[in-house]
Amino acid sequence: MAANVTEVAESEFQINVVEESRKRPVLVDFWAPWCGPCRSLTPILEKLADEYGGQFLLAKINSDENQALAGALGVRGIPNVKAFYGGQIVDEFTGAMPEGAVRQFLERVLPSEAEKQRQAAMKAYESGNAEQALTGLDNAQLLEPDNDTIRMDRAEVLLKLGRAPEAATLLDELQPLTAMESRAEHLKAELTFADGQETAADIEQLEAQVSSDPQDLAARLALAKHYANEKQFEPALQQLLEIVRSDREFGDDVGRKTMLALFELLGSDHRLTSQYRRLLATALN
Repeated sequence: MAANVTEVAESEFQINVVEESRKRPVLVDFWAPWCGPCRSLTPILEKLADEYGGQFLLAKINSDENQALAGALGVRGIPNVKAFYGGQIVDEFTGAMPEGAVRQFLERVLPSEAEKQRQAAMKAYESGNAEQALTGLDNAQLLEPDNDTIRMDRAEVLLKLGRAPEAATLLDELQPLTAMESRAEHLKAELTFADGQETAADIEQLEAQVSSDPQDLAARLALAKHYANEKQFEPALQQLLEIVRSDREFGDDVGRKTMLALFELLGSDHRLTSQYRRLLATALN
């Protein structure tokens, strides 16, 4: 069997299909020995797997021998080809198709040059090389100017590099539906605390200011952002809650808004989120 073609049983599906699809697309070909259309489609898939030289893996699954898996994946007729990428199904078709149509299907599934550059850049970022990552992402964005995934990646890296204003500009450019996605909301929450990188001397001064003048809400806000950046989340929330209790109008309700941003960073399941949501509700009422 060719290097980029493999037979997969249910016991191997998680590793050979789902996990492999996190590295490259996997085309899963559900077939059976008695299926006439399968005999015409499978050679086309095998030919293209060889021609594309490893850009995708062809995983052949005998639906008769793996009926539970076929049923779980919603196979109603064969041949059925499901494209996995990033651990999930991204496209599929049922029935035999001519080679040209299969090529068109592949072009929809295979990552573009911009996506390849994006993935390489994010690997560099995960390895600790943010500057190299940003260069790669900038190049990828030039290839696909409207790609919001690349835009969010760039914003994340810029935040890491301390370039918050540029990250803010990118997040403002997101398409409306993308801006509502959880990752975009999380990045906006990070942006809220991006100006809290005070020095140790600054922090001592802020703590002294708050201690001597509890109504110095600007100092409380700066202190809260510093605590959040240092992952001292409860002290940060305590300072923000005091701002809300003291003056709801301060900074256009910045105390409450910053608490909500911190809840976003912590996640809805975090104990501090639950605890301080209740305290915030009490303070507002």
